[in-house]
Amino acid sequence: MRIAQVIGTVTLSQLHPSFRGSRLKLAVPLSLDDLIGKTQPTADSIVVWDDLGAGIGDRIAIAEGPEASQPFRPELKPVDAYNSAILDHLDIRLET
Repeated sequence: MRIAQVIGTVTLSQLHPSFRGSRLKLAVPLSLDDLIGKTQPTADSIVVWDDLGAGIGDRIAIAEGPEASQPFRPELKPVDAYNSAILDHLDIRLET
């Protein structure tokens, strides 16, 4: 599981029937340096299945790969990343 920030919404010209009831969001995964404000996100953006209603700028927890399709079993959805949580607050403590 990784933390990402939503940077946009994906619009399809033709909706796949299994996508009804949710949205596809564009998100950029965040590194630890991104999370603590040391650097700006530079990772490639990914498309994330979102049925929780995340907005632009929200930080989300994403599951990727085979785990991304597990919430939909026994149905199959063609997704590679799934928004599993909207994060309201992060408390990062770095031990020295």
